[in-house]
Amino acid sequence: MPTGMIQSKSLSILQDQLTHEFIACKKAERYAESFQDVALKQLASELANCHRARYNRLFDYLNSWQ
Repeated sequence: MPTGMIQSKSLSILQDQLTHEFIACKKAERYAESFQDVALKQLASELANCHRARYNRLFDYLNSWQ
């Protein structure tokens, strides 16, 4: 667990990145649902999973500072 405090500028950047990852994940999920082509559907699903994993890592990192 980290010690000390996270700087406000760093916190702002991390929160922005968290938001961007969430939005990117949701967009990729919507694309995966809308594609008819199996390969594109799978690619969009994999992309959504990557964004979800990054979101979860950022979320866990931010929670480790509490």
